[in-house]
Amino acid sequence: MAEIGEIICGLDIGTTKIAAIIGEFTPSGIEILGVGTHRSDGLRQGVVVNIEATTKSIAAAVQEAEQMADARVETVYVGIAGGHIQGFSSTGQVSMRNREVTEADVARVLEQAKAVNIPLDRQILHTIPIEYIIDGQGQIRDPIGMSGVRMEVRAHVITAAVTSVQNIVKCCNRAELDVQEVVLEPIASSLAVLHEDEMDLGVTLIDMGGGTTDIAVYHEGSDVFTSVLVMGGQRITQDVAHGLRTSVAEAERLKNKHGCALARLVGDDEEIEVPGVGPRPPRQHKRKFLAEIIEPRVEEILLLAHQSLLHSGCADLAASGIVLTGGAAQLEGICELAEDIFRVPVRRGIPEVGVGGVRVGDARVSVKDGGFSQMIADPRFSTAVGLVLYGAAHEPLTDGTYLHDDRPSLGRRLSSWVRELF
Repeated sequence: MAEIGEIICGLDIGTTKIAAIIGEFTPSGIEILGVGTHRSDGLRQGVVVNIEATTKSIAAAVQEAEQMADARVETVYVGIAGGHIQGFSSTGQVSMRNREVTEADVARVLEQAKAVNIPLDRQILHTIPIEYIIDGQGQIRDPIGMSGVRMEVRAHVITAAVTSVQNIVKCCNRAELDVQEVVLEPIASSLAVLHEDEMDLGVTLIDMGGGTTDIAVYHEGSDVFTSVLVMGGQRITQDVAHGLRTSVAEAERLKNKHGCALARLVGDDEEIEVPGVGPRPPRQHKRKFLAEIIEPRVEEILLLAHQSLLHSGCADLAASGIVLTGGAAQLEGICELAEDIFRVPVRRGIPEVGVGGVRVGDARVSVKDGGFSQMIADPRFSTAVGLVLYGAAHEPLTDGTYLHDDRPSLGRRLSSWVRELF
């Protein structure tokens, strides 16, 4: 875990925005010191397509957070998403040498679970234990200290494309930042918006970002399924721009200010002013017409998420319901539309002070009350806040090396980057 007074930076590299949050690890929780955002240039559907543009966007967001925090950031925890993300189930088995489970035994059995054949163009991001089995006794979450002869683990392994990870790390390195770890975005978001009892009973997190929609299913406290859809809020904005014949920037503004994901919730007499393109004058439109443009696309995204859950067999595990987060989750009526589709309770997930967080030792660390509490209480910051919380539970590297630091001026050697949260 992090040390008291350690500065932690979470960097959410999204398709439409870059968000950097700087926090300090204190005895009472994470104190947010600075927040920085910048328009994201150079990404498409969560994947870097322009190194230089992405580097500039990252540097601008981090610089804004540094100025606000009056602190210098050298290492970051970076989120990753995209259609290249894949997850699968795996098992591992080891014999225990001392007849009592130690941390070394847990590490060995997880290594066995990771010892699977994957293509050379893919690498493992996380190996998440679902349950441990000792001498045939399953449903064990924490096996350390238990006695037995043979231990097995059933795990969820998440992989990513090597090139996608390398490009994100390269952009950070060019912005003079070392990458401590690359973290799957829905895992980070879950730390910021999910409650512990939800994760125990079963919950589905749907993080609707600009370019992707990330899905994670939690059951009995563990992530049992992950998926990424290459469709998000940016597609909704494009529909609005075409439907209202306005610029993409104005379409984004109209979507955020007047948008509604359920047309039946909008009155027939409500009107909005739509700016024209170029020298064309503004026009008046019914707000319901805007909602009728937005609703079909949001419905399509949610239906694709529903189909993904049904195909995985995990749809029935989310007994407590669904949590929507991400920028698109701010749309009015989206929770009601999701309830119509999924037929379960749906709530909007925002980073809450003193709620959620990550377990460190016997305590659960969360964001403490402070001056930035209202600023980060926004679904758009779920991933960035979660990355800071992730860093609070991270065991820092002991040899002074970082993930894929390839800046020749620093003369650092390449280091093994595969580090796991669990």
